[in-house]
Amino acid sequence: MTTTLSVVVPVRDVARYVPDLLRSLLHNTRRDFEFLVVDDASRDRTAELVAGAGVPGLRLIRHPAPLGPGAARNTGLAQASGRYLTYLDGDDWIRPGYLAELVAAISGLGCDFVIGDHIRVTGRRRQPRRPPQGRLREVLDPRASILPVGQPSMVDYPYCWAGVYDRRLAERGLLDFAPGLHTAEDRPWFWRLYRQASSYAVVPLRGVFYRRHREGALTRIGDERQLHFFDAFDLVLAELAADPEAERFAPKAVRGYFAVIGYHLTRRARLSPPLRVELVDRARAAMLAVPPELRAEVLPAMGVYRQELFEELLGVRI
Repeated sequence: MTTTLSVVVPVRDVARYVPDLLRSLLHNTRRDFEFLVVDDASRDRTAELVAGAGVPGLRLIRHPAPLGPGAARNTGLAQASGRYLTYLDGDDWIRPGYLAELVAAISGLGCDFVIGDHIRVTGRRRQPRRPPQGRLREVLDPRASILPVGQPSMVDYPYCWAGVYDRRLAERGLLDFAPGLHTAEDRPWFWRLYRQASSYAVVPLRGVFYRRHREGALTRIGDERQLHFFDAFDLVLAELAADPEAERFAPKAVRGYFAVIGYHLTRRARLSPPLRVELVDRARAAMLAVPPELRAEVLPAMGVYRQELFEELLGVRI
């Protein structure tokens, strides 16, 4: 039987949460669906729980050493056989029937990829989150959704698990993640996708429950992986430099980079003292590496608080 959908799930040390995901997959099985769970060298019972879950169509793949979520997705992608592909994270879950609806959406619209909304879960709180694009169930040009600069756009909604993707994108090399990134790996991935894919659509399916601030999440651990956002945005800018419209899109990319720098500077207390120094040094170097005229265009529009933060960092008046 031809596989319609491949679901790639990177997992590492999520034994406390993965049962929720596995139960939700049981309510989304279909004979033409496959689930490729890539265990990134878990140190807890994650792999054992996945192996014993009894989910039809599920295959467990193991990394002998941790390579990061992007590399784990690449491993799953390389073994996927589906006409369409999507991703999930091991600490999230989906509602019953969601995957079938996702497939129906992309096959019905006939576009390269489809992005949906999701539910953000913080403790017992549930908050709907929608993509910035308000035109629903309509095939759109991805490049046209990169801008505007000063407002949220689709590149500011960097959740690969909120979408479904046609295999032809993988054949063009657009679904591979930068393997060395342990955080912010979605940023260059989506920038490349919106620059190079031919078509996409937004649909209001709201099927993924995205768990925030869970214990052990990379976003809460104050180690060197937190600084991978520098490498992620440096990759965005490097790849953007070869784009024929690089000058038009550069302010958007730089603004996103600066916004994430500001976010991490305000939360530097979670880092060890040496990493705080590295954060500040790399932030200063990254901002100064941006051409002065582009920096002067972007910074004044980022708000008074960020201006003060960056003036202190750079030692200049904005």
